[in-house]
Amino acid sequence: MKNDVETGSGNVFADIGLLDAGQELLKARLILQVRRVILSRKLTQAAAANLLGTTQPQVSGLMRLRPTSLSVGRLIEFLTILGQDIEVKVTPASSNRSGRVVVNAAA
Repeated sequence: MKNDVETGSGNVFADIGLLDAGQELLKARLILQVRRVILSRKLTQAAAANLLGTTQPQVSGLMRLRPTSLSVGRLIEFLTILGQDIEVKVTPASSNRSGRVVVNAAA
């Protein structure tokens, strides 16, 4: 049996060919952080939905790490409501490549 293993790019969304891969990766990382905070605060989905001004089904989707129709802006709003600071830093891209977005979340 031959083991064909392909090394990924670090962005699964790019690896599967999505055109907006950077945006999807950013959303996934923000969703993960929202989920972590909700779990650490031991909020029920209903309590989290009430706090965030959204619906319990929307929070359920976040908690299951399912793709949602939430924008990056709304996810950032959720994080600030949950008491998280958001820092945006813009710098020129190195070499002649397109810019990238990185999310560094504190543990």
